[in-house]
Amino acid sequence: MSSGSKIFSGYRALGFVSNGVPLAVRYHQKHKENYVVTCVGKSFHTYNCSKFGIVSVSDSHPEDISVIAVDRNLTFTACRNVVQAFTRGKQVVHTYNGHKEDVHILLPFGQHLISVDTGSTVIIWDIQSEGQYSDIQFSNETFQVSALMHPNTYLNKVVFASKQGSLQLWNVKQNKMVYTFDGWGQPVTVLQQAPAIDVAAIGLENGTIILHNLKFDETITKFTQDWGPVTAITFRTDGHPIMATGSSCGHIALWDLEEKKLRSQMRDAHGTAVSGMQCLPSEPLMVTSSADNSLKMWIFDLADGGGRLLRERSGHCAPISRLRHYGTDGKNILSSGQDSTLRSFSTIHERHNKSLGRGSFDKKQTKKKTLKYDQHRMPYIVNFASEPTRQSDWANILACHRGLLLVTTWSFQRSTMDEHKFQHERFIKYAEQHRHTVAQCVEITSCGNFGLIGYSSGHVDVYNMQSGIHRGCYGKDKAHECCVQGVVVDGLNQVTVTAGQDGELKFWRFKQKTLLIAVRLDAAVSSVLLHRESSMLAVARDDFFVNIIDLETRKVVRKFTGHENRITDMTFSSDARWLVTAAMDCSLRVWDLPTGRLIDCFLVDSAITSLTMSPTSDFLVTSHLDDLGVYLWSNKTLFSHVGLTALPDNYEPRLVNLPTTRRPDTDADKEEVADEEEFVRAEFKSADQISSELVTLSLLPNSRWQNILNLDIVKLRNKPKQPPKAPKAAPFFLPTVAGLQPKFALPEKDMEAEKSKQVSVGSLMPLCTLGKLLLEGAATQSYTKVLDYVKSLGPSAVDVEIRSLEPDLGGSLEVLGAFLGFVRDTLKTNKNFEIIQAYLALFLKVHGDVLSSSALLTSDLESLAADQSASWSHIQDSMNQTLCFVNYLRTAVL
Repeated sequence: MSSGSKIFSGYRALGFVSNGVPLAVRYHQKHKENYVVTCVGKSFHTYNCSKFGIVSVSDSHPEDISVIAVDRNLTFTACRNVVQAFTRGKQVVHTYNGHKEDVHILLPFGQHLISVDTGSTVIIWDIQSEGQYSDIQFSNETFQVSALMHPNTYLNKVVFASKQGSLQLWNVKQNKMVYTFDGWGQPVTVLQQAPAIDVAAIGLENGTIILHNLKFDETITKFTQDWGPVTAITFRTDGHPIMATGSSCGHIALWDLEEKKLRSQMRDAHGTAVSGMQCLPSEPLMVTSSADNSLKMWIFDLADGGGRLLRERSGHCAPISRLRHYGTDGKNILSSGQDSTLRSFSTIHERHNKSLGRGSFDKKQTKKKTLKYDQHRMPYIVNFASEPTRQSDWANILACHRGLLLVTTWSFQRSTMDEHKFQHERFIKYAEQHRHTVAQCVEITSCGNFGLIGYSSGHVDVYNMQSGIHRGCYGKDKAHECCVQGVVVDGLNQVTVTAGQDGELKFWRFKQKTLLIAVRLDAAVSSVLLHRESSMLAVARDDFFVNIIDLETRKVVRKFTGHENRITDMTFSSDARWLVTAAMDCSLRVWDLPTGRLIDCFLVDSAITSLTMSPTSDFLVTSHLDDLGVYLWSNKTLFSHVGLTALPDNYEPRLVNLPTTRRPDTDADKEEVADEEEFVRAEFKSADQISSELVTLSLLPNSRWQNILNLDIVKLRNKPKQPPKAPKAAPFFLPTVAGLQPKFALPEKDMEAEKSKQVSVGSLMPLCTLGKLLLEGAATQSYTKVLDYVKSLGPSAVDVEIRSLEPDLGGSLEVLGAFLGFVRDTLKTNKNFEIIQAYLALFLKVHGDVLSSSALLTSDLESLAADQSASWSHIQDSMNQTLCFVNYLRTAVL
């Protein structure tokens, strides 16, 4: 199946940490470390507890995971009615099919796995064989299973809890109910084994926590939290009798089991219900997770026994409103979410992620109170601008908030909101007149000194980013008579462009703030985007058109049509060749500015709310409607050949799946490239020779021919300084000859007999391979095989072959003449010019005496010299002409 986009490929998703599925903790015996498993939708992440670093990301499920459980070796997940077992935190090894309804409870039980679906059907699986060991059927009307637990030391026993309030103890091996507990008239939400044998902690929907002795069916003690249902229970096992309980409002209570009282409270540990909570074995540490997209580790070192936040992994807990790359290296992505926070995500590693905090009208008062009950919380950021030029000197991020007139400043380096807040005196003096005025757009100049703000009232103000002093405004009273939809400044602080909602663009002198020219468009403007290096201004209109305006000529140079709904965001590529636009019609389109044509288009499930292209053009980053993630799309044109031909007018875009939190595999990338044959043109292959008039060199490396005349010197330099030493006298055993195959040494008499049988070197030697090919080529007048054979040899082998052409070594005058014919034929083709010159030089050096003594060969040498002189004269003339032309350009005064 084709990917749907020929330029972009889904790479990975950032910003996902945890959702409402409870976490699971496993101790790795070999690594001596605890690992935390959290769910992020269709995948799960594994973190180590030592550094809270992500270890692995699982394969993607077809739908969202409903429950996670772990044992010593495997991780179990349930997706709808299918249960899967993963090894190494990412690979599926077992699949269990049998449930007819969605599974919501899992419990590893020795060599078996117990699963419960929403219809209260319990199936006990054999983990290795994937077969059903047994099953139990409950009725939701009388006993709807809500939790289960295996009591320690209870052989083959499992306790089932119900929403009706009662509990049952079953022997799963005999498939028989052993005992029934009446309950307390409230639905049971949590069952947890206590460190003491026979004792279980039972959490109820009304906030009651009961410590119950299962052996005698007696209640030991009761605790009640006033924060709603109990969502999680865990016990400390480091020597302190403390029980921790989580609530639906994010609070955690710590109970002293010896004194039977509340020891401490951890208010607002999470923004939403505490879904998972687990104390690490024999350590004063506890990990918690929640649907607020956070995973936290707490250490119990406070005086009151409470927990202090030690480590945290978190992302946005509300959908993202705006994305922009920070800096020029493309490694950091700034994002603002509807949770009023500003965050930075790293494309390199999660440890570089950081939060810049939450907007507040009064930071001092916010610190005194918890974030959840903060009355000074500002609305979320809808638009911001950043400039890293002076990041170490003062605030370098300017942000406007939803429905606010006030504009805030932030410091990326200090990761906090700055003290300066911009609001002109006119809005305070005429507060009644401007009660509905809000800040619409912001801009920071490339020098980092000035910030510009556009308002819905039509005003455009300039502030100094360092001091916060107002430096003027555009227009006598206001820049526009309508809402300002965009304000941009060129790279040299010469021209400022403001866009009004009525479709009028005004060009101002930045310093004098005087109007240069006004341009009227055909429709209302929704947003603008400037590429400072190329001075190209993209203007998105309310009629779903996009105009490209040249800042130098102030004219519309391109007009793009195709979107069918409001354009949400735009971004340029680093070289300003592409413009990428996204709209509420769930489409993303890539426009080629030089040709003015659409070169890529695809659809996504959820509309893109914001997008930004990396300054290095390696990633496109998108955020989507009602989504917490930051999605990275890799640019395939940087890694492979992609045909960027224009799409036809009747092109139907295809739906593309969003990237997962796991990086794509190499094999998947290969399949994806293979599926894009319709977009890729035939690969260009250079001709062997552009023209027969041009001299063409071979593709052989210089080492194959450059030192062919100096082999004697090379061998002399490589000669060992000391002669090889004779081996020591052999012991009494039989002498052998050195070599790969062991052989016994022959007696001296036999050696002398063999030497006497050897034939002296002379005319009886056979003709070498090169000589045979030369004679064959001379007969057929084709020396292609000769050239291919010589090019395949190394310098030493070529030297041996050419020397073997001598008559005394098996050659003949006929063979020498054939070699001269081979050289003459190759020179006429103007190919392999440098290697044939090297071979000819070696040939003349070795056989010069023989050639000069033969009248027939002397005539062949004269004709060869004429051919070589003509070929070299042509090359020399071309080189002299080029050198003269270059010298003229270098010395002439223009």
